[in-house]
Amino acid sequence: MVSNSQFQTLLSQVRACTHCQAELPDPAQPILQADPNARILIAGQAPGKQTLQKGIPFSDASGKRLRRWLGIDEATFYQADNIAILPMGFCYPGKGDSGDAPPRPECAELWRATLLAALPNIELTLILGAHALKYHAPEYRSVTDAVEDWSALWPDRLVLPHPSPRNQAWFKRHSWFERDVLPMLKSRVSALCVKG
Repeated sequence: MVSNSQFQTLLSQVRACTHCQAELPDPAQPILQADPNARILIAGQAPGKQTLQKGIPFSDASGKRLRRWLGIDEATFYQADNIAILPMGFCYPGKGDSGDAPPRPECAELWRATLLAALPNIELTLILGAHALKYHAPEYRSVTDAVEDWSALWPDRLVLPHPSPRNQAWFKRHSWFERDVLPMLKSRVSALCVKG
């Protein structure tokens, strides 16, 4: 277990990382949130353009929907000792063929295992997107398969569809997700979070 000063040093090193700069469309700006006391981990994809501009994870429409799913307000969400937010890629990867490009793989190779080892109190990992799925729940072929099999992972892990407005069709086809899964998720998140 790392000390608080060791953890802060690690966080500073990650935030100063420019390893992928040559591959990025903008200056490297690793965006993450973490504290050794965090009990919930959100494993996402990579920051979007709006998040890059604000420098705050999930500071967009996806974040609003995610906080509604979790049943918490912004203050609680952004308390690092409640929730660690570690995307698979810490910097905005640029535009891809449909939406943003995939997260740069170097982030996970360089930092992920060390950061996860420094978060000993995580009790619930929320997995968003295919790249996070490959790392945190590789036994599943697709996000939809894992979301549908939510009870097999519960209560330690839960795969969520990405909360992006681009997923409206998925939400309509899988209305059971909001009806059956979210009440249980909100209850667990409420039990794990310290209110601000």
